[in-house]
Order: sequence, then C-alpha cells, then structure tokens
Amino acid sequence: MKKSLLLLSFLFMSAGALAHNCPNEMKAIDLKLTGNPKLSSADMSRVMTLRTDGEKLHKEGKHADSMKALAEAKKLLGM
Repeated sequence: MKKSLLLLSFLFMSAGALAHNCPNEMKAIDLKLTGNPKLSSADMSRVMTLRTDGEKLHKEGKHADSMKALAEAKKLLGM
C-alpha cells in the first residue's frame, strides 16, 4: 500500500513538472526566433505552427502533447 501511494505521488509530481516546463520551452523558442534563424519559409512556418500548438495544448492541460510539439519546434531550430 505504501509503495502504491509513493508511486502515485511521484506520478503527480512529474505531471506538475511537465506543466511548469512548457512555458520555459516556449520562452526558449521565442528567444531563438528573435535571432532570425536561417530557416526555409516552410520550416519557419512549421516552427511557428508547432509553437502555437504547444501553447494551445499547454492551456488545455495536455502537457505531454505540448512538450512534444515544442520539442519538434526546437529540433527544427537546431536547439
């Protein structure tokens, strides 16, 4: 019983950590974009879409999906 409670508490804490990291990832992307990275227009459009989707998913409470979208945007930006 104690092990189950401990496991559940770790799961809730990790979900909270992901929730708080989304804004940090968005800020990092925004900062990189201020430097006018050399990307094709298609890649830049994709980054912007992923950034917007990441924020939307974060606000909807879908933090794992948000982090996935933001990670893809960072990859395109070479981060």
